[in-house]
Amino acid sequence: MSTGLTTHVLDISQGRPAKAVRIELYRLQEGRAELLRAEVTNADGRLQGPMLSGEDFAAGTYELVFHVGDYFRETGVHLSDPPFLDQVPIRFGVAAADSHYHVPLLIAPWGYNTYRGS
Repeated sequence: MSTGLTTHVLDISQGRPAKAVRIELYRLQEGRAELLRAEVTNADGRLQGPMLSGEDFAAGTYELVFHVGDYFRETGVHLSDPPFLDQVPIRFGVAAADSHYHVPLLIAPWGYNTYRGS
């Protein structure tokens, strides 16, 4: 298994991968958030490659922000104003930069779930 950070998004309310979800990756240090990368999921709910890898992947605290409100609006789901879930932030720590971290997101308009995958 290669090292680095990957993610994918599944829409469990519709039983399919979540296409065109904007995802931002931040590194958190000393009370500041540094935007490292912004990507959009493909038709399989995945990115073309890792969010972070190689020398850029280091131990520390990170945050992925998933723009799920925009996704649900684009797929025709009626949302309240403001929506219950608009942006889903997932803050996590990387203790071993020589490992692979996979952070998937399972979404529905009213909830989400995540875990450290493989």
